[in-house]
Amino acid sequence: MNDKTILLIIGGGIAAYKSLELIRLLKKRGARVRVILTRGGAQFITPLSAATLAGEKTFTDLFDLDDESEIGHIKLARSADLVVVAPATADLMARMAGGLASDLATTCLLATDRPVLLAPAMNPVMWKAPATQRNRARLQADGIVFAGPDSGDMACGEQGEGRMTEPALLLDEIERLLSGSVPEKSGRLPLAGRHVLVTAGPTHEPVDPVRYIANRSSGRQGYAIAVAARALGADVTLVSGPVQLPEPEGVNVVRVETASEMLAAVKKDLPADIAICAAAVADWRPLENTGQKIKKKGGKPPALALVENPDILKTLSEKGPQR
Repeated sequence: MNDKTILLIIGGGIAAYKSLELIRLLKKRGARVRVILTRGGAQFITPLSAATLAGEKTFTDLFDLDDESEIGHIKLARSADLVVVAPATADLMARMAGGLASDLATTCLLATDRPVLLAPAMNPVMWKAPATQRNRARLQADGIVFAGPDSGDMACGEQGEGRMTEPALLLDEIERLLSGSVPEKSGRLPLAGRHVLVTAGPTHEPVDPVRYIANRSSGRQGYAIAVAARALGADVTLVSGPVQLPEPEGVNVVRVETASEMLAAVKKDLPADIAICAAAVADWRPLENTGQKIKKKGGKPPALALVENPDILKTLSEKGPQR
């Protein structure tokens, strides 16, 4: 990382203390670190602690007389090789997604033409909130790269997904980005102009109006793949079984219930440049749906005649390349 400059934006969360360790690791690798500390971040760590580790001034104020006399926020935004936001709070993500420039941090983020890496950190419920997930999808579609969040114990006493990625792992991601693995915001995204088809979630095969056969699947893997493909510039169709997940922004979501419905939706969306089958399709379905609830008969379960569901992946393979 010699001769590389990292602009580190520290948001207002308890995970801000981890950013001090990140500064130390970056400096150890030979990088120059310039720090913007938000007003919220300054409630958890001091400008002096960040400046001491970085070896230069910590920036806090958009309207600093000395800095802004030379349009300091533009210089900060453009002089870095990479912009890292750690921790990235729900509020900071929302302001970024909305294109706001209400303080030094968001002004620099709006003014930069460099790659941006976000390390979210917040309460698990806040992370899973539909608004936060919409903002994540919007930012990923804009070319922002995410690291985490991770799962575990939170400072608030709750458990779940929302912990900021550990500094050592963030360092690995920073090195990957600096190596040129991800295009700059101004560059053409690698999947631009491509059509990607993704299946996700389970299928529900009805036995009667209240019972069904299914696999246990949250759909999270398929949804994450769809979001990632959209962030890389693809036109994405997500064929989803019944799940409790918000629809990713910018993705065409087709809701289905059964394997037959999923197959029909997949065929309708062809041709596709890439098809990724991440759905947990039920292998079998009842030969017939009774149309009414099956009653108990002497405590014995009803005998069900099952037939095999279509193999969606095999069907796509037999069709061969779509374009």
